[in-house]
Amino acid sequence: MSKLKIGVIGAGSISEAHLGAYVKNDKVELYAICDLNEQRAKDKAEKYGAKKVYVDYNDLMNDPEVDAVSICTWNNTHAEIATAAVNSGKHVLVEKPMTTSVEKALKLEEAVKNSGKKLQVGFVRRYASNTQVLKKFIDNDELGEIYFTKATCIRRLGNPGGWFSDVERSGGGPLIDIGVHVIDVLWYLMGRPKVKSISGNTYNKLGNRKNIKNLAFYQAADYDPEKNTVEDMANALIRFENGASMLVDVSFTLHAKKDEIAVKLYGTKGGAEVEPELAIISEKHDTILNMTPQVNSLTFDFIDGFQNEVDHFVDVCLGEKETFSPVQDGVEMTKILCGIYESAQKGKEIYFD
Repeated sequence: MSKLKIGVIGAGSISEAHLGAYVKNDKVELYAICDLNEQRAKDKAEKYGAKKVYVDYNDLMNDPEVDAVSICTWNNTHAEIATAAVNSGKHVLVEKPMTTSVEKALKLEEAVKNSGKKLQVGFVRRYASNTQVLKKFIDNDELGEIYFTKATCIRRLGNPGGWFSDVERSGGGPLIDIGVHVIDVLWYLMGRPKVKSISGNTYNKLGNRKNIKNLAFYQAADYDPEKNTVEDMANALIRFENGASMLVDVSFTLHAKKDEIAVKLYGTKGGAEVEPELAIISEKHDTILNMTPQVNSLTFDFIDGFQNEVDHFVDVCLGEKETFSPVQDGVEMTKILCGIYESAQKGKEIYFD
């Protein structure tokens, strides 16, 4: 069987996760890498054994050898490049967030539908083993009706700078960068209920705190401490049409004692924590039980998660599986993220039809 030929567009930091996973998949030939910075594309091509290097993604799209692409570019370019890809007959794995506006999301959804090609949104935590273990419990009604969830992703110091801190390219700060992961995994496990209303707040009080010394943090490939136009932190209450609700708080920078991630669900028969590590809370014979599944990793394993996501995408392209994160879910998550920003800007709760 001939191998699926992959092109990766964008050779920045997150591309490493995609490239590393593709080269470990026996069904794939990593064929091309595209980046505005030609030297960076050449370096990655040499490192991972890709045959072709492109600077303009349109040239890659016109290459009939490419079957599918990973899009690892600035957030504000995701929809444009994904649309070009499906229109030129390529399947697409697009990094989260799928795009930066509901209008763009809906146009991309239409393009995918008309093209007949597959698009998978990079909601990598859906593909994590701890998430999939818990989903089996939920699908078998072990938690009952899930009516309340909480998503927290707090960095005390961690504005990556570069394009991440440029609202024009990123579409926002911690909410759209790291918050999307914890919001989405809860929404997915809740059964993807339709949003009814959102009340959100964003704050820009501390900036990127470039003065802080003696504490290392993740920095973008194009890190520039002088530029920052995104929020420091965001919080929200999201209500769903089925009566369930979700509380969210996320930050790039906050005067907190330590970084924190927490992803929790509460149902009528039981509860669960996905992060900081997988736990299931149940009730048997009038006694409350805290259960710890015996699995390889109780928390999100970055390398394993991306490998699972990429392997699944490859199988989707080959017609062997359906994606866990279709374009429709990308549209709904864009509505949620943009809804939080809109509510914060207007200073009032917003409602969805």
